[in-house]
This record gives sequence, C-alpha cells and structure tokens, in this order.
Amino acid sequence: MEHVVLVNEHDEPMGLMEKMEAHQKGLLHRAFSVFVFNTKGELLLQKRAASKYHSPNLWTNTCCSHPREKETTLEAANRRLMEEMGMTCHLKHAFHFIYQVSLDQGMIEHELDHVFIGTTDNLPVINPSEVGAYDYFPISDLSKQVIDQPEKFTEWFKICFDEVLKHYKP
Repeated sequence: MEHVVLVNEHDEPMGLMEKMEAHQKGLLHRAFSVFVFNTKGELLLQKRAASKYHSPNLWTNTCCSHPREKETTLEAANRRLMEEMGMTCHLKHAFHFIYQVSLDQGMIEHELDHVFIGTTDNLPVINPSEVGAYDYFPISDLSKQVIDQPEKFTEWFKICFDEVLKHYKP
C-alpha cells in the first residue's frame, strides 16, 4: 500500500495517507513531475499505460509520482525516472505549483507539484505496467497539439507546460 505525504500550502508535512484515499478525498499532498529534453530541444513524453488507475492512455510529462516518507523530491524523481522510463538524467528543480482538478474514476488531484527538468540523449527502456508508449516532441508541434487536442494530455501537464518552457534552458 502506497502512501503520500500530506502537506500544507508551504510544503510542510502534515502526515501520511494512503494514496488512493488522498486522491478520493482531494487532500493536498506532495508530488513531482519530471520533464526530460534531448539535445535537439525535443521533450520526451510518455503515454500513460492503459492500466493506470486514472488518466490512462493520455500523454504526459516524462514521469511523475509522489515521494515516499523521508525521501526528497529529487531522490523520488530519480527513482521514478528509472522505474518508469528505465533511464537516468541529471535533474534540476525548476519550480513548484499547487493545483486541484477532478479526474476520471472519481479521483481528485490536489498536489503541491515539484517540477524537475533535465537533458539527455539516452533512450528510455519503458516499464509497460506504467508506460504505454513514448515519443520525443518538438516544442512547436507539442504546443500546437496541446491547444488543438487538449483531451490527449493529462490535466497537470496542461497546467504546467507553459511554465516549464519558461524554465527550460537548452
């Protein structure tokens, strides 16, 4: 059973809760999102596996999840990058934001999301239980797709994509 770290708006820990319960109740908890670019400036996205408990088959950032108790967000980001995408990359914390959205399956994402950005030309070796597919997207094409076909992307990706581009330094 996985737990998330409940936090206040200042990212101060307020306790632990089972992950599904936190998403059903919509309680604020700590999360992270990783955005990996290649040296051509293309963004590596994953298509969430069909078996995911929410937002299946949607395109999203390179990987994302929740840190464990006593795990830093950077440690968690590196762990999940390896677990989901089978790769490593030097990651830098870019910013964080708070969002709350209702999702499918009665889930509510209410997260204080730490965003990490990295650059590598290493190719992923995806974990099929987490990731259905991956692709590198040129930023101009991706920006157009997010506007023209928003239903193909996760809610959190659409919320923070423009801010990621402001922090990305090729």
